[in-house]
Amino acid sequence: MPEFRDLLVQEVRRRLMDESVPRIKKCLAELTEAEIWYRPNENSNSVGNLVLHLCGNVRQWLLSGMGGYPDHRVRQAEFDERGPFPTSALLRHLDELMVEVDQVLNKLTAAQILQPVDVQGFEENGVSVLVHIVEHFSYHTGQITYFVKWRKNINTGYYDGLNLDVTGKNGAD
Repeated sequence: MPEFRDLLVQEVRRRLMDESVPRIKKCLAELTEAEIWYRPNENSNSVGNLVLHLCGNVRQWLLSGMGGYPDHRVRQAEFDERGPFPTSALLRHLDELMVEVDQVLNKLTAAQILQPVDVQGFEENGVSVLVHIVEHFSYHTGQITYFVKWRKNINTGYYDGLNLDVTGKNGAD
């Protein structure tokens, strides 16, 4: 039977690398650079800002908070950027981030996951850091998806080929 640490790390990896990042990449591929940096108003962020923000957040919370990387985050700069920042650069940031995330996840021990972590002024533990980065990534992936659906009037097809009406264990009630 797998250990809790292994299951948690596997699930974090799946939610970030197999779900959220491919969805963000799919969305970025649908948008022009002007659309990526479009802001409906001054109180809203562009898709580009959200990608920069996700990279900054995961770097601070996971890479610095648990992986020992230096914390050089300037959070406000993620939102102040107005672009156009090339789509290829955003994609490169995501790819480089996921390589580093994978490296940190591979090295995490069960003890590290349980110990206290001070990050961004919060007192957390490793479990809460891992849950935070997954839910935060998912939240903003949903915002990016909503923007693309609104702007392009398309079905993103995330669940194409899957029967999402199955209920109960193995489809049996």
